[in-house]
Amino acid sequence: MFLLIGEDPFRARLRLAELVAALVEGRPTEPSDLAAWPTPRLGLTLGVTRHDARTDPPGAIAMSGQAQGLFDAPDEKRVVVVDNAEAIADPAFIAAFPSESALVMLTLERMAPARRRARPKRDEPAAADLVGAVGTAGGRVERIARLLPDQVPAWIAARAKLAHATLEPAAVSELASASGPDTDRIEQELAKLATFAAGRAVTANDVRTLVAGAIETEVFDLTRAVVKRDAKTAVDRLERLLGEGQAPQQILALLLWQFRVVLFASAMKTYADAERMARAIRSSAGAISRWQGDARRLSRADVVRAYEALYATDLAIKQGRTEPETALMLCVLDLCGVQGADVRDLVVGEPPRR
Repeated sequence: MFLLIGEDPFRARLRLAELVAALVEGRPTEPSDLAAWPTPRLGLTLGVTRHDARTDPPGAIAMSGQAQGLFDAPDEKRVVVVDNAEAIADPAFIAAFPSESALVMLTLERMAPARRRARPKRDEPAAADLVGAVGTAGGRVERIARLLPDQVPAWIAARAKLAHATLEPAAVSELASASGPDTDRIEQELAKLATFAAGRAVTANDVRTLVAGAIETEVFDLTRAVVKRDAKTAVDRLERLLGEGQAPQQILALLLWQFRVVLFASAMKTYADAERMARAIRSSAGAISRWQGDARRLSRADVVRAYEALYATDLAIKQGRTEPETALMLCVLDLCGVQGADVRDLVVGEPPRR
């Protein structure tokens, strides 16, 4: 008897497929390296019955563990898989589930151990305690957590082999930065990159071209260099973006967005603040939180001054006062605090006072 709690949905599905295969074939059920498991699909495995707890009542699930199929061999192991297990209203059937059958329940909802559950209100029905029911029945509860940031590159490298793709080290880093620990997205992006590369090694430029979010990561690095007043790194990042053919207006728009996030991060005191701010600007609390440390380097006046520089750059490009690439380079130097690089001199008058 197993309850899989998948905080990482894709890796949880991989573990489900691995576990079901082990149960059907009579192999050990201990988890292995999920990065090496080829597919989350169960296929048409004989002896496996699948239920969805949102639509199938507990009685139907229990019946599948008891019923012998018409074409089942007498000694065939029966495996009952229950998706969306958090929807099970009454887990009482778990204790009486036939020992000759295996029950595997999967939920993608976070579930706290029974001792941490809050007491229900007087008129509120008690929540089903799946974790407690499985533990009482002698079953195993497995939590499939999300990858940590430093685990993502190794995961990408392992999954790339299964996708028959060869990624250069820089391409692995680019994909890890763009996708984060989203293993489902990594799988999709690897399939796309493998098809595009057609046998050759995938480069960092391929990732930046094909993977949404890669340019945002580059601009994030550019913004971080600007905030640190690291002109050398900032110019290097900007030249690389321009050299890859990224439009100056797009880079400018993303810079403006990043500084908007920095502005909110500078006022953040708790994670609850980040969640509230994220809803206001349609971002994520994590995106705001990761700027908190760097935002301390800037005063509110610094952020306002950055907005003025970005506004002036936008005007200079739209008014055709200089080449877009030149205006953007001057803007980056201005943001880094380089003397004599006031981008506002390019436009007539000054940007609106705040």
